[in-house]
Amino acid sequence: MRFHVLTIFPEFLESPLKEGIIRRALQGGSIEVHLSNIRDFALDKHSMTDDRPFGGGEGMVMKPEPLAAAIRKARAQCADSHVVLLSPQGRKYDQDVAAELARSEKDLILVCGRYEGVDERIRQNFIDEEISIGDYILTGGELAAMVIIDSVTRLLPGVLGCAGSAEYDTFSRGGLKFPQYTRPSVFEGHPVPEVLLSGDHEKISNWRFAAAVQMTKEKRPDLLADMAFSNEQLQVLADHGVFLGYTGTGKEKN
Repeated sequence: MRFHVLTIFPEFLESPLKEGIIRRALQGGSIEVHLSNIRDFALDKHSMTDDRPFGGGEGMVMKPEPLAAAIRKARAQCADSHVVLLSPQGRKYDQDVAAELARSEKDLILVCGRYEGVDERIRQNFIDEEISIGDYILTGGELAAMVIIDSVTRLLPGVLGCAGSAEYDTFSRGGLKFPQYTRPSVFEGHPVPEVLLSGDHEKISNWRFAAAVQMTKEKRPDLLADMAFSNEQLQVLADHGVFLGYTGTGKEKN
């Protein structure tokens, strides 16, 4: 999968791309990341990419000419692409959106806005979709672009060391992930749950399922509304003392 990031601060993303899973995905050929400096497409000798808004008001607005040229060049390098503007006005980003982008066979062109935003004619004529990573304001879209690159990359086949890691991530099945433990088995008088040391894979699986639902109930009860359980799953929850406050069943999530 190829990511094309259009930004006035390409160096902002260089360090994160050199670390951890992203670095290994780049080295292994699972992804490509191309950083383009929007200033390189400016029309004046000062490489201006912003100007005062028509009608007055605070701040600056990103000019249309450099952005249009940068997007056109990125598109010319792609057989098929999806142009995303990182914007607080966009679709709220979550795990489902990450999975959707990961399944797509299109290159992602990520346009990093700055200042008071981009010229509206860019949004209307060059952007396929706007995405927001949350209801707060950043100084620019670079961090949002990196969030998308990271979250999408880890869902691509072969990127994670363990094939099941992404499947059992928080949010991947609608709720939070079960608690995790590692050595030592007793830390400062606090033992690991005995079932995890039993070697009984079915019991461990049931405990983890119940623990994940309990954690979701305690920390993010809002997520339970979108979770459905089979009769068998409800029985497992009851056996582990997890009660959801209703007895209806729904379609089991795969």
